[in-house]
Amino acid sequence: MKKGKRTPKQILAAFKETGARIETKSRVKLKKLEDLSLYYTPGVGVASEHLAAHPEETSSYSVKKNSVAVISDGSAVLGLGNIGPYGALPVMEGKALIFKEFAGIDAWPIVLNTQDPDEIVRTVLAIAPGWGGINLEDIASPQCFEIERRINDALPIPVMHDDQHGTAIVVLAGLINAAKVVKKPLKSLRIVVSGAGAAGHGVAMLLAAAGIVDIVALDRKGAIHLGRTDLPPHKKELALINTHKREGDLEDVMQDADVFIGLSGKGLLHKDHVRSMAPRSIVFAMANPVPEIMPDEAKEAGAFVIATGRSDFPNQINNALVFPGVFRGALDRGVRRITEPMKLKAARALAVLVEKPTATKIVPDMFDKRVVPTIAKAIR
Repeated sequence: MKKGKRTPKQILAAFKETGARIETKSRVKLKKLEDLSLYYTPGVGVASEHLAAHPEETSSYSVKKNSVAVISDGSAVLGLGNIGPYGALPVMEGKALIFKEFAGIDAWPIVLNTQDPDEIVRTVLAIAPGWGGINLEDIASPQCFEIERRINDALPIPVMHDDQHGTAIVVLAGLINAAKVVKKPLKSLRIVVSGAGAAGHGVAMLLAAAGIVDIVALDRKGAIHLGRTDLPPHKKELALINTHKREGDLEDVMQDADVFIGLSGKGLLHKDHVRSMAPRSIVFAMANPVPEIMPDEAKEAGAFVIATGRSDFPNQINNALVFPGVFRGALDRGVRRITEPMKLKAARALAVLVEKPTATKIVPDMFDKRVVPTIAKAIR
């Protein structure tokens, strides 16, 4: 067994022994009756009356100021697919743990026993008054786009579907530094994005916003272009950024490409695909838990910079680098919406933290204490 790698049995034993990985903790002590009368009844009545009259001040007098709801319907969990709310709960709890450990944010997992977009939106809007931010997670496309848009439009607090936007920010940061390593201008890169779901759409759109002009995204039917008549709204957006009107399958579009970004499925990319790319190519094989191509195979085929979504290989491209800082900045500054300029600024700031990028170091480590405050400063 590889050093540090645990078996499923060992992992389950660790989870069972720990039980909950997060907990609530009081910030005031109840040591005498006066404490109880101040912080509960009758004192709490004064705060309640005040907030009933001035709801806009809720963050100043309650947990709302530092709280984020981590919400999922379990329809698209990691590489596991539609495993429902019970299967999603450990992942959401893990997200809440990361929020607390890295950004000091009080987050709580909320898994929904529905996958109906209308019910999801109604539920989130109904519970929103108690939260400072909403982190949507592992909701399948295409419904995730509508769900996020509707919630964003209805609420005066930051809402982010992390699979789209957190992933996009960290990919752009990694690509900025990878371009430096291979000595190619970022905006001149020819990019192939494999996967047109939540992550693929988010990544491709942010790369286009960063000024990259040669991007083609693929779904199961091949390149997404304006000549196709089967495109839902989010894929029409991807077709619009395919300004070079590239068509065909993966083999066709990989010819002379500078960058492959995989957000699709295991084993999709073959050595021959990599060999057909331009010299000093960049491969981000981010499917989890098994990437589109294993790093050693990509390297053998000629890739110069290789990244995955896994922690056991160099260059882990994971949205956990991003979402704690994004919400830390949003909560601290009262930001109501995470905008495209904020995401671009966050990606560039994250990239700068790697002072001398190399083929095996294009993003900072998650335990780099500069990451969260640096990203937080970009959210304003």
